[in-house]
Amino acid sequence: MVLVTGGSGFLGQHLVQYLSARGLPVRALYHSNAPTAAMLHLPGVEWMQCDLLDVYDIEEAMAGVTDIYHCAAMVSFNPKHRDQMLHFNPESTANIVNQAVNQGIRKMVHVSSVAALGRTGDQHKEINEEQEWGESKYNSAYGMSKYLAETEVWRGIGEGLCAVIINPSVIIGAAPSPETQNGFWDKGSAQLMKVVNNEFPFYTNGVNGWVNVKDVVAVMALLMGADIEAERYIVNADNQPYREVFTLMAKALDKKPPRFHASAFLTGIIWRLSVLYSNVSGANAAITRETANNAHSYSYYNNKKLLTTFPAFSYTPVGETITQMAQSFIASSNNNES
Repeated sequence: MVLVTGGSGFLGQHLVQYLSARGLPVRALYHSNAPTAAMLHLPGVEWMQCDLLDVYDIEEAMAGVTDIYHCAAMVSFNPKHRDQMLHFNPESTANIVNQAVNQGIRKMVHVSSVAALGRTGDQHKEINEEQEWGESKYNSAYGMSKYLAETEVWRGIGEGLCAVIINPSVIIGAAPSPETQNGFWDKGSAQLMKVVNNEFPFYTNGVNGWVNVKDVVAVMALLMGADIEAERYIVNADNQPYREVFTLMAKALDKKPPRFHASAFLTGIIWRLSVLYSNVSGANAAITRETANNAHSYSYYNNKKLLTTFPAFSYTPVGETITQMAQSFIASSNNNES
């Protein structure tokens, strides 16, 4: 039995679909976001509601499990969620690791993030798997929470757990299925498509890494099946400036690309207005202080270790991924209008 935590999330849904299509028995966990009808009826998939902070829930969920994909995490750049995220991500991972060690599971693939590697703001430094976490104004609370979660996995490895860690860059891609479109574009990286569709006019000079969600799933499956343990891998298709990514999105949507450079001062005004609107409307803030700071940072991620380990694997080009996202977004918009 294969366990997938965070099964109803963006990455989790794509992973569950992948495993189901290959005939593997899957137990997919969710907390508050229940799976859609289509996900509920995937062949070989058993869905279970589970609180990962409850050790008794975890013990029940892991009964008979041999392999674990730990995808569940709280992702937020809202300062209101800082303490909750710093508690949930490490603590839930510790609970999973403890049960995995006690149970003697075959293998665990832990989904971390490049944010857990830390950022220095040095635009001339390429970050690889040897990067050590250090305090920096460019780091986010989310990054710290994922770094602390990683330390729990390494602790488990020291106690005999067979595990590998992946550090994906910004995960982008189409919605898992047509029926998951509702609300999909209002959160996470998918929200960028909505911002571009509204012809947001500003851009920054920052650079980040980007990767297709299906490539992340494929890498996870490769690592689960490989004779590899106690390793971490950056999963990153390419490093691209935010301006280039937004321009590609705009072109795919037939919208005006961002035209005006946003300085740090101007970005500061924009994120404050975004948060103010969020507080009044109740909607998620499209831009926060942390995302604004990240938009000005230069983060280059080296993906050579993974490509050397799996020479037959290749990434989907970022432009192709954005085209897929745009087609999914347009289809969603058309469905909402009909």
